[in-house]
Amino acid sequence: MSSSPLRAAVILASTREGRFGPTVAHWFTDRVAARTDFTVDLIDLAEHPMPAVLTREPAPEMADITARLDAADAFVIVTPEYNHSFPASLKTVIDWHYTQWQAKPVGFVSYGGLAGGLRAVEQLRPVFAELHAVTVRDTVSFHNAWDRFGSDGAPLDPGPELAAKAMLDQLLWWGRALRQARTAAPYAA
Repeated sequence: MSSSPLRAAVILASTREGRFGPTVAHWFTDRVAARTDFTVDLIDLAEHPMPAVLTREPAPEMADITARLDAADAFVIVTPEYNHSFPASLKTVIDWHYTQWQAKPVGFVSYGGLAGGLRAVEQLRPVFAELHAVTVRDTVSFHNAWDRFGSDGAPLDPGPELAAKAMLDQLLWWGRALRQARTAAPYAA
């Protein structure tokens, strides 16, 4: 089995003005970057124009994202909860891609109010299952996120560090196993 680092694409889903997502995403990508078993690529959807119409043809606006998703061995979605669900920007990126998600693991970092974004995560699990991706069990979630971080951008309590480690350990296991399987034989969707 290859011991080369897994390429983790961390997708920051929120595109709203005044969003809190960058605080969460940067804290999390620092956790990933501190490990030697991962490389990290932060894909901030606010930095990419979304196509207006979904077609069967590749969208020029998605070319950069497509290449980065192709290159990834694993994904982590950093998402807020909008109306008990996840942002439309994320759904757009998910729907424009298919093979890029197949036979790869997906982890979640969520944030929001009282529910901490967990309702968004629960709606994302069946979406990724339909795309033949494997979601890991453990998540990182921030309830009332705006009150959970200090002025330095770090969480005020140690719980998220432990949750991030557990989720990344699961993502690493699944990522290595699935990378080895994809190398041995093409995935049959």
